[in-house]
Amino acid sequence: MDESTIRKLVEAAIERLAPQLSPASCTGIPLEVSARHVHLTHEAVVTLFGQGAVLNKVRDLSQPGEFLSDKRVKLVTQKGQIDNVAVLGPERANVQTELSATDCRTLGLTAPVNLSGDLKGAADVLMLAERGMLNAKGSVIIARAHIHMTPADALCYGVQNGQSVRVAIRSARPVILGDVIVRVSEKFALAMHIDFDEANACLCDSSTPVEIIR
Repeated sequence: MDESTIRKLVEAAIERLAPQLSPASCTGIPLEVSARHVHLTHEAVVTLFGQGAVLNKVRDLSQPGEFLSDKRVKLVTQKGQIDNVAVLGPERANVQTELSATDCRTLGLTAPVNLSGDLKGAADVLMLAERGMLNAKGSVIIARAHIHMTPADALCYGVQNGQSVRVAIRSARPVILGDVIVRVSEKFALAMHIDFDEANACLCDSSTPVEIIR
């Protein structure tokens, strides 16, 4: 059975379940706070860590196939530096550096607020590791708040891929985040991702309930 046939069967099954699904019946959305990190290409791994270097898994992340690696880099600009920045795996097609707005101020950078994978307008930074240096031009973004969902999750919450939603974070300092982007894929696991600036602003952690506002 090919992938196209399997996808059609899954979609048909979801449609049959639709009458049973409503926002009230959906499980809560896990909230995850993403620390600064980088994604590297194979060529960048070799440049920074030497020929034959690989990204060894330390632990899995919530999104299937994603993991924290054993590698770390230093980020350097003329205005400052940030040490011990995590490298996530697996290797990607483009080098990407995800920082908070506070991190960017530390480095004297002006970076766009983009979804992961969108490097339009991304800032430049120098990466240093034990074996080399990489001029990571056009790699720095501030990650836009987003929610990963499977197609079944999206149906349950009544949203679509690419949709912008408002999300209430029910913390000790309640905050409503606007323009949170829904990302839907069969390869995803349900989770909302924000950075440390956003988490500190609303005094939240992974146990804080979040709710899509309709």
